[in-house]
Amino acid sequence: MQKVISGKILLLTIIAAISLTACKNGGLFGKKKGKSAVTGWNYDDKNMGNFHVAKVKYPKAGPGLVFVQGGTFVMGAKEDDVMGDWNNVPRRVTVPSFFIDETEVANVHYREYLYWLENTFSNDTNIVYKALPDTLVWREELAYNEPYVEYYFRYPSYNYYPVVGVSWRQAYDFCIWRTDRVNELNLIKKGYLKKDAAKREMKGAGADGSFNTETYLMNPDMIQGRSKPKKSDLKDINGKPRSTVRLEDGILNMGYRLPTEAEWEYAAYGLLDQNPAPRKKEGKSGEELFSNEQIYSWSKNPNGLRDNRRGSWQGSFLANFKRGSGDNMGVAGGLNDRAAIPGPVKTFYPNAFGLYNMSGNVSEWVADVYRPMTSIDAQDFNYFRGNKFQKYYKNSSGEYERDSLGRLKKVDISDEEVKNRTNYQHNNVINYLDGDSASQVYYGYGVTSLISDQSRVIKGGSWNDRPYWLSPGARRFMEEDQGASTVGFRCAQSYLGPPEGPGFKDGNIFAKRKQNKKKKK
Repeated sequence: MQKVISGKILLLTIIAAISLTACKNGGLFGKKKGKSAVTGWNYDDKNMGNFHVAKVKYPKAGPGLVFVQGGTFVMGAKEDDVMGDWNNVPRRVTVPSFFIDETEVANVHYREYLYWLENTFSNDTNIVYKALPDTLVWREELAYNEPYVEYYFRYPSYNYYPVVGVSWRQAYDFCIWRTDRVNELNLIKKGYLKKDAAKREMKGAGADGSFNTETYLMNPDMIQGRSKPKKSDLKDINGKPRSTVRLEDGILNMGYRLPTEAEWEYAAYGLLDQNPAPRKKEGKSGEELFSNEQIYSWSKNPNGLRDNRRGSWQGSFLANFKRGSGDNMGVAGGLNDRAAIPGPVKTFYPNAFGLYNMSGNVSEWVADVYRPMTSIDAQDFNYFRGNKFQKYYKNSSGEYERDSLGRLKKVDISDEEVKNRTNYQHNNVINYLDGDSASQVYYGYGVTSLISDQSRVIKGGSWNDRPYWLSPGARRFMEEDQGASTVGFRCAQSYLGPPEGPGFKDGNIFAKRKQNKKKKK
């Protein structure tokens, strides 16, 4: 009996010794420390500087977003150029994977934005006034549209109808606001901002008291309401919990923004549905072809306007558009699209990515500056026209400053600063390779052309357009400070991770063959 007890004691002693050793090395009950492959130093080790390396994780879709798997496609016109614009020559480009809103931004979403502005900037009514959509866009000289002027934006019946009358500049500001509110909530949940931070912010905090993502990253001390979580994997050099989050920690979301023209057009086609055998999980191959080139965005009958499947919806229009002069919705008792004006954002047939109303309902702002002749010599990866490179402004004391909205001030980079670069040599490259050697003369707004550096591309047809404009390849433009009853917008967000999405690996990974391994005979 005594031998048995002695044996158990010995066994427990051995287990305890192993556990203690393992804990010291980060195993078993402790967290195993990573190690640098170039120096051999431990990560997250206070005896070695406590350099923190976040666990590799890929961003999930934020509120309202849908993942779009990127790829190559032919961007440009898919139909005959009946308008004679010659403004969209087909060309092959590659679009990296990204996120985009499932629907257009609705009235209720934009009113939420205005509500935040009204309460946070209660002492500056001009800020709220500048953000208001132009409801007068509904007026026509020979039409009675006053009910839409008064009620479309604010009445509950239209809560989930797309917001219209919003300029490109207003849509741009909305994207920044949305980024800040999503990241503010992330930091509150993680304990890096006080739980009542948002409440205090909306009691007239103004520019100095509002949260802004870029301000937080560049100088956290400028942000009010910060706190330190009791428990955190993020440690300072002394091994104590950090009070701030860095970009490399992977906690903050990528910024919301307007999609580029290439992204919008690619997402609209939803070409994933035209692949006969797409890869659906790791370890399986997919076909590298499209079985059909489609004209419209929906995944069923992509080259027709009606649902061709047998059933109660057979023959129904797949989008909200104008069939002909004076025919916005058909005849009573058999309305064809059941929408005289924009319809709810989550109606009509979605495309293969699950996106609604990429053809019809309202046209949408995209990020690009408009040029009629898009050069085939332009970038074939992630194409975008509209770059104007800037940097953060610092005053004479070397400190950052915030503007009236609480964002960090920026200034244009001078050409002198970039003259020795090989990838770009000007801060403003809006006119780069636009097909005109004297762009500033040719694009003199109101003198020789209606096109300027403030002309922005709008994509997709609207409730008041004929079918020709429903093709994602069609493009038009408006000045960035204008709005219309036919134009809305949706947001996008860059994706950082494997191009096929979460759950997949990045790059082709082959089995590693050992050196000097003899082949089997």
